[in-house]
Amino acid sequence: MEHLEFVCEAQNAGVRLDKVLAEKMPQQSRSLLVQQINSGMVTINGKPALKSTKPKQGDVLVVQLQKPTEPQAELENIPLNILYEDECLLVVNKPKGMVVHPAPGNYSGTLVNALLYHCAGSLSGIGGELRPGIVHRIDKNTSGLLVVAKNDVAHNALSEQMAAHSVQRTYQAVAYGKFKEDSGFVEGNIGRHKTDRKKMALLSVGGKPAYTSWQVLERYQGFTHLQLQLKTGRTHQIRVHLASIGHPLAGDDVYGPKAVIHKLEGQCLHAKTLGFVHPKTGEFMKFDSPLPEYFTHFLQTLKKE
Repeated sequence: MEHLEFVCEAQNAGVRLDKVLAEKMPQQSRSLLVQQINSGMVTINGKPALKSTKPKQGDVLVVQLQKPTEPQAELENIPLNILYEDECLLVVNKPKGMVVHPAPGNYSGTLVNALLYHCAGSLSGIGGELRPGIVHRIDKNTSGLLVVAKNDVAHNALSEQMAAHSVQRTYQAVAYGKFKEDSGFVEGNIGRHKTDRKKMALLSVGGKPAYTSWQVLERYQGFTHLQLQLKTGRTHQIRVHLASIGHPLAGDDVYGPKAVIHKLEGQCLHAKTLGFVHPKTGEFMKFDSPLPEYFTHFLQTLKKE
């Protein structure tokens, strides 16, 4: 159980307790915090409080935070498109619509469930019970390549390459609008959106540095086919960066226009190539995956228009 203590500051005085805690503890979900309050696990000056209680400046808030037990990921016999595999790692081509690892709302049918079955549980344990072997992630509706670690040594070595930005990752995407230049880049810190915690945003203060370069492959009526190179790997990086310059991804129902292209069922984004140094042999390995059917079909539609 985690014991946290706060002193109510002037800007939080007279504000509902659940809102104060949500600001003080942004890493926790609002529902979990309300649950802790209702369970009597939050006190103000030593007395249990209600979520509607409005603390005064100088009040001492104590939170006994008991994190819910996460369920274990189950083995599931789900077919995988594996480009390469050895005793250290495997490279998987993830389909659009598959979540990488179990999380609230998606505890089955994920890549991890499939990997646990395929690898007979032989995966790196660094990521914990729900993220075994997962070195990096791509969004549910982003298709493409991922490297998965089978042991902790390989996981650490691959993670170090990720941290050093030496892993080569090339994406292809279709974005709204016509790019005037043939190539360019977007640079800016990315962090959690200030008002919508489910979204990321380009921040002037805070966040983590992010860099995305882009190159035009072909222009269409109202859309542009792009190739993108990641120097960093922040959550929703490509989606946020392109939306910030007025070119959100086609089909993006979070950062794009309200009139979503439903036939895409999410953003038109594919992690096409992946290159890294093998953690055991020291050999540089590079993999490429063809554009999936949803992507090529959309390009064909654009060409006809």
